[in-house]
Parts: sequence; C-alpha cells; structure tokens
Amino acid sequence: MLLTAHTGRDSALQKARLVAERLTAAGIVVRVLSDEAADLSFAEVEEVKPGPEAAAGADLVIVLGGDGTLLRGAELARPAGVPLIGVNFGHVGFLAETEPDVLGDTVDRLIARQYVVEERMTIDVTVRANGDIKASTWALNEATVEKAARERMLEVICEVDGRPLSRLGCDGVVCSTPTGSTAYAFSAGGPVVWPEVEALLMVPISAHALFAPPMVVSPESVLAVEVISAATGAVLWCDGRRKVDLPPGARVEVRRGTLPVRLARLDGPGPRGGRFTDRLVAKFGLPVAGWRGRNWQGDEHGHKEGTGEHA
Repeated sequence: MLLTAHTGRDSALQKARLVAERLTAAGIVVRVLSDEAADLSFAEVEEVKPGPEAAAGADLVIVLGGDGTLLRGAELARPAGVPLIGVNFGHVGFLAETEPDVLGDTVDRLIARQYVVEERMTIDVTVRANGDIKASTWALNEATVEKAARERMLEVICEVDGRPLSRLGCDGVVCSTPTGSTAYAFSAGGPVVWPEVEALLMVPISAHALFAPPMVVSPESVLAVEVISAATGAVLWCDGRRKVDLPPGARVEVRRGTLPVRLARLDGPGPRGGRFTDRLVAKFGLPVAGWRGRNWQGDEHGHKEGTGEHA
C-alpha cells in the first residue's frame, strides 16, 4: 500500500508512522514517496519517486491530511487505477473517509479488505489559444477560470455544447464535477450534487449580469469558457493545484474525464445516497435535532392503520 501524509502536520506524520507499523506487522509492504521518507523516518518501507508510476501495482493509496493532500493522492492513484482512502487531518475534510480517532479500526478494516470502491467522475480540461492547444490537464473537483488580480472584472463568454450561453463580467467561472459540488462551486453558490448523479456544473463567481445562475448539465456535454478581455490577467486552476496562465482570447474546454478517481469507502449500512447525506450532516454540522424518521407502523403516507390520523 502506498502511504502519503501532510508532512507539515506533526499529528499526521505521527499517525502515518503508526499506520506503517501496523501494516508491516500484518505482512503488507508499505510504499512511501521518496520526498516524504525522511519525515516518516520508518525503516521498513519501499521508497518510490513521486509521479504517475508511484502507485502502480499497489492495492491501495492511504492519505493522511486534508482535502488538499487527498487531491495530491488522487494524482498518484488515478493513473494506476488504484483506490485511495483519506484520513482527515484538515478542517472539513469532505473527501476523507475517516477520522484520526478511529484510525486503528480503519487500518484493521483495510487489512481485512472490508471496504467498497466508488468511482468518481473527473473532468478533462483543454486550453486553446489561437486555435492551438496550449495545455491539457484534468481535475477531480473543479476547473476554475478566474481573474489573476483584484483590480477589474474578467469578461468571458460561457458556452454549452458549442452554443454561446451568456457573456459575463465576473470574478471567474467554476466548472465542477459532482464531487466538487461541495468545494469551490459550493462556496460560489452552486448546488450540492449527490456523487451518484452524473452531471457537470457551471457556476459563475460574483457575476455582474442579469442571467448568471449555477447550471447543471449532462455529463456528455462540453462546457467552454472564452476569455474576451483580461486587463488584469486570467488564470486557470484545476483542483487548486495545477495552474495555467490564460491570455486574452484563450478558450478553456471542459468535458467528462476519460479516467475516474476510485475512492475506497468503509463498508457501512444504508444506501449510498444515505451515506452521503450523513456525510453532509457530519461535515457541515447541519441541525437535525427533532428528526423522527419514517413511521414504519403507518402506511406509505404515514397514516396510522385504521385511523385517519397522520403519524
């Protein structure tokens, strides 16, 4: 298993050493990145160079850190098609599956292979300038076209499936996956989309326009954002990790990714959508006091049998 951690957090490094010891004791080879090996200071590991081959041949990628660290882990796991699981050492940690206080139990369940794997949709992103491809990249959460400085608005035209939709003066536009709907797109006023819903989101940021709602379109659609003018400069960010400078006239195209990211989820009761609902409640601290749930003694409309009363 490939083990990676946020090396700037002492708590994450300490727990990573414990995970490595537990996996090694179970006869599992622990692989670590060469640039993290010194910080982990654990002798019985296999060192690999960071890059697309780092997770090749591994059964699992274990990430200890916040969502940013997990997004880095996704860069390692995706090319090899290896599932990854996150342990939250950040703030919200929405992508993480578990918390440090139950880490021992989590490792035992991973060793016993008591987990399921979800495939999360990604997006492929192409940047064109003067008809030529300037960059090609991808994202798990979102691709964001935004202004590079505060002084002036960014002018763009949004497009869906080859047809212009609207010209906007704005701070930027977020093109998101369902997984990213709880990240930057959520902060910009976009809807929360359950992971099993296959869709693409386009969410303008602080738009000065009559029509600038968040939009949800088919996963087979192609979204495009054209930079009309960018006196202060424009930039593309993918997952907040990969940056491309955009000249005036640049065109950013976003489509469904060819490779998904596979997330390991600890097996638990309830349907997949219900587990995501529980995650929303837990991560955002949503108030649910007073919830009674379905009255299983009533009929499908919640009425008590033999009475006209509502349960």
